[in-house]
Formats: sequence, C-alpha cells, structure tokens
Amino acid sequence: MTAAIAPPPQPLRNTRVLSLALNLPGPAALMRCARLGAECTKLEPPPAPGHPSADPMGIYSPAAYATLHAGVRVVHAHLKTPEGQAALHEELARTDVLITSFRPSALTKLGLGWEALQSRYPRLSLVRIVGAAGARAEEPGHDLTYLADAGLVTGTDMPPTLYADMCGALMASEAVLQALLERSHTGAGVCIEVALADAATWLAQPRDWGLTTPNGDVGGQHAGYRIYPCADGRVAVAALEPHFAARLCAAAGLPATGDADVLRAPATHQAVAAFLQSQTRAQLDALAVAQDIPLHTLA
Repeated sequence: MTAAIAPPPQPLRNTRVLSLALNLPGPAALMRCARLGAECTKLEPPPAPGHPSADPMGIYSPAAYATLHAGVRVVHAHLKTPEGQAALHEELARTDVLITSFRPSALTKLGLGWEALQSRYPRLSLVRIVGAAGARAEEPGHDLTYLADAGLVTGTDMPPTLYADMCGALMASEAVLQALLERSHTGAGVCIEVALADAATWLAQPRDWGLTTPNGDVGGQHAGYRIYPCADGRVAVAALEPHFAARLCAAAGLPATGDADVLRAPATHQAVAAFLQSQTRAQLDALAVAQDIPLHTLA
C-alpha cells in the first residue's frame, strides 16, 4: 500500500509579505510566497476606468494575472498622494517583508529607500528586485535584454519562456526566506537586492562551463543526449548515463556500450540518428517503457 504523501511544508506561515511590484517577477515571487504559506498582499495603483488592473499583466494577460494573484489580497492606493502614503504605511506597520521592483531612485522619491524604511520599521526587510545590480540598477531593460547580455540569445528566434523573470522570481522568494532567517538571528530586517541580470547569468553558467556548447556532452556531442527527427516528428533523447546509453545503443543495433568516447563518435551519431528516423513516436514511446530509456517524443 502506497503511503500518503504529506502536504508540502509551509515555512512562511504566520508571515506577512507586501508587494508593490508589477509585471511578472514580483508577482511571481509573491505567488511563491503564498504557496509557502505567507499572508500576501499586493498594493497596486488604482486601475484606469474600464481596466481591471493597473498592473500591465492584468491587461495583456488576465489569465496569467489571475494565476499569479490566487490567494493574494489586492488593495489599491496611489503612492504619490497623502492618502496613498497613509494606506501604504498602514500595511507596512504589519509587514515582515516588502517586495518592490522600482528603480532605486523611484523608491527614494516614494520615501521607501532602505535607510528610511529601516529607521521607521526596524524589523521590516526589503527585497528589492532590479534589472541589473549596483550602479546599473537605473538602466532600463527586460527579460530579453538580460538574456542577451548573458549570451543566452541565439539567432533571431525568441526564447520560449521568460527565463530571467521567472528565475529572478525564484531568487526573490528565496531572498524572503533569507531575510526572515537573518532576522531570527539578529532581530533586525535586512535589504536584499535581486537583479534579473544576475538571474540570467546564473542560468548561463552551464553554458559558461562548456556543458551546453556544441562540444559539451549535454550540448550535442554525446549521441545519447540530443534532439533527433523520427518518422513522424521529433524525439528528445536523454540517455546520458552509461546504462541508459548502452540500452539506446543496443536498440539502434550497436554494441551495448555506455562508453562516453564511443557515444561521441560520428559513427555512433549516424547509427542512432538512422534508427530513430525509422521509428514512429508511438514505437519510441513503447521502446522507452520497455527498455527504460529516458526520451520524450514531440510532434
């Protein structure tokens, strides 16, 4: 009898997180915090007449906005007015961690520079999402420019997802945990800067190490780790470990070896490619189950 899987832990229970961040990274970080048990509030500017939200995501992708804000309390205030400032500080007085995505100069104009926050709310932490770190924090940019700067944009094809934004969101939710752990030791809040450019650089490290370049084993050099055409589509093969590679070789009519040098040889590439080209997706799906080979077929 299979044991029941326990629900995931809620390490942020009894913690209040307030976000002023719009678009994707901040709301995605807040979504992660909500899933970790935090009581999450999002403060947005009042929406324009006829619009559901002042957050651009709520306008151009209502479905994404709904997912990002599930379980999040959303309130509205104009931070450049006395009334809006009063509403903000009412929230801050009961907040453990504040998440922002403004440029540092904009935070200062709103009275939300770190020194001002720390003097008024000593136990409050600030997770400040910026485009690039340090002196570059005032530069404009978006996911695409950060990926390009990290060398992760090739040709003219658009990336299939928003890697820097989503990785930055994970780093920001991690920063919330870091801030709370640090406060548990010192009793004081901390300011942590999360740069989306650094998130892109983090994702680029396997490429920088040579793992995913054409000469790397997970970049195409190893015949067991590639994308191949098959008879009616494509197949992503990930038979990297010797025991998986040996089964792939045997299926392709080759000696059953997982030797890395053999798997890098042009003749092995040709034989594996020819075998996979002769197989339908259904045949390859069946092979994966029967021989325990990691592969995934694609149209």
